[in-house]
Formats: sequence, structure tokens, C-alpha cells
Amino acid sequence: MAEKKSTKIRAAGRQGSTAAKRTVSARRTAEAPGPQERRLTLSSLSPAAGSTQSRKRVGRGPGSGLGKTSGKGHKGHKARTGGATNPGFEGGQMPMYRRLPKRGFTNPFRVESQVVNLIDLKKVSAAEVSPETLYSAGLIGKPDSPVKLLGTGDADRAYTVRGVALSAPARAKIEAAGGKIEG
Repeated sequence: MAEKKSTKIRAAGRQGSTAAKRTVSARRTAEAPGPQERRLTLSSLSPAAGSTQSRKRVGRGPGSGLGKTSGKGHKGHKARTGGATNPGFEGGQMPMYRRLPKRGFTNPFRVESQVVNLIDLKKVSAAEVSPETLYSAGLIGKPDSPVKLLGTGDADRAYTVRGVALSAPARAKIEAAGGKIEG
């Protein structure tokens, strides 16, 4: 008889707890803001579900699955600190960058000029062509760097060229159009 009484009490206790859970969940849904009440602010932003993962913490004991050797196995080059090979390493085989012959050299005194063609001079409103007028017309990016005028196209009017290097065809076309080259 005592057994029956204890099972009834247990059953009653279980029913009471589920009822209590129902009322708590009902209260939560009632308190939660509706779709109209939610506002998007910087403080309410969060990444999409499943888009972020926690950092892999290695060497934190056997229960983590990455304890002791931290996922690097036992010994060997790749288990060591800095145990990576250089980008051209081919497993001991003579690497490509050593198999190929080397040719030429890089001139340390090379001067890189900004290039402007004769056909582009139509955009310059003034009759004078200088680094400043080319910069104001948007044909070059830096007025302080060297500029070279190339002979693609024709000179549409007589230009006065100052402070700009010219190719031989560009010089001939500007002089043929009645232009002057100064310095």
C-alpha cells in the first residue's frame, strides 16, 4: 500500500512540473517582442546561425580530442615548431626556381614615365602642354612624376610643349602641325 501511495505522489509531482513549464513558456512567448517591435540596431546585430565557430583550443587534455600532441601526431618535421617548408620546396627534388636558368638583371636606375598619346591631347583645353595642364585634364595621375608624349594619333592643333619628354614620331607630328617644343 505504501508503494502505491509513493507512485501516486510521484505522478502528481510530474504533472505539476509540466503544468508549471507550460505557464513559464506561455509567459515567455507573451513577453517576447513581435516582429513589428524588433528594431535593427548596432547593438542587436549578431552573426547568422552556424556561421561562426569557437576557436580550436589545442593541448587542453585528453577529453578535448586535441590534447597531448595537439593534433600534430608523434615527432617528425611537421610536429615541430616552425615545421613548415618554404613555398618552393618539392620534397627534396631540385625545385623549379633552381632548375630554370637565370637571365638578365633589373636596372636599379630605371625611370618610369607616365605615358600620354597625341590622340589624348584633345582633352587639354590650353595650347600649352605641361605636366600641370595634363594633370588638370586628368591624363596623368601625378604631376611631379616624369611624363612622356607618344606619337599615337595626330596633333589636332599647334601645341607648345614644356617639361615633357617626347618620342621621335610625336616630336615630328607636333612640329608638322606648327607646334613648338621648349625644354
